[in-house]
Amino acid sequence: MSGDLPLLDVRNLKKYFKVHEGILHAVDDVSLSIPQGLTLGLVGESGCGKSTLGRLVIGLLDPTGGDVFFKGSSVFTFDPREKSRFRRNAQIVFQDPFSSLNPRMSVFQLIAEPLLINKACRGRKEVAARVRELMDTVGLAERLVTSFPHELDGGRRQRIGVARALALNPDFIVLDEPVSALDVCIQAQILNLLGDLKKEYGYTYLFISHNLSVVRYVSDEVAVMYLGQVVERSGNRVLFQDPVHPYTQALLSAVPTVDLDREAKQKKRIILEGDVPSPVDPPPGCRFAPRCFRRQERCSLESPALAEVKPGHFAACHFP
Repeated sequence: MSGDLPLLDVRNLKKYFKVHEGILHAVDDVSLSIPQGLTLGLVGESGCGKSTLGRLVIGLLDPTGGDVFFKGSSVFTFDPREKSRFRRNAQIVFQDPFSSLNPRMSVFQLIAEPLLINKACRGRKEVAARVRELMDTVGLAERLVTSFPHELDGGRRQRIGVARALALNPDFIVLDEPVSALDVCIQAQILNLLGDLKKEYGYTYLFISHNLSVVRYVSDEVAVMYLGQVVERSGNRVLFQDPVHPYTQALLSAVPTVDLDREAKQKKRIILEGDVPSPVDPPPGCRFAPRCFRRQERCSLESPALAEVKPGHFAACHFP
């Protein structure tokens, strides 16, 4: 990770939910940081706690334990004025561009809403000019200004979500599966748009996805989650070329490839046996141990800490 003070610093963050069966450990002792201007890709299976973590870091959920520091200040100790300022600086783009938009509001109203709530513009003319500017930034034609969400395709709806997130000039944006519900060609348009915006304005992203190919394309650094915990974290190139955690190795072995050379044909697929353990009152030891092909007795007794196994490369495994 960068040696500079990170824009976002997550320390031992926890979020537990009381359910009928017991205590569900959605996020359990997660620590990570994101330097200014970089993209951290957060990847893992559905239900591993990725989206919960994203909502925690921007204050949409209250934590059970741990802390989140934004520009060196604890998010959870902000007074109302500081919290309002933080929410202008930290935005989120949700996974489903249809359910996250008010179907009774036009494109203009949807994009103008954060500007009006936060009194970011003076008068109607300034609001209208800012909305047109945002529409142009995200590639929405001006003729769509009076359209409603149900009249648009998924790509255009997601562009509205991106425009709303950019409206207040934030420093940090959580992208929660922003392209998973879109066609492949539309995915490429949105990913390229996000990359162009990052280069032009220096945005910092937390990019949440279960698609390893997408994460590899957009991320500077990658963190892999399993059952509420980060099990591996490293730079993009290092993690995809030399993963050390058995779960990451299994994930990467399942990624389809179009290479036709002998090495690609001989690529060994790692098949994980068994089911994902329940996050409700998880047993001691490594949570991946029941499915791990390298497990030993120690793995079922002692939970491994996320430790540096190589410079800048961290893994939570007794035998990486």
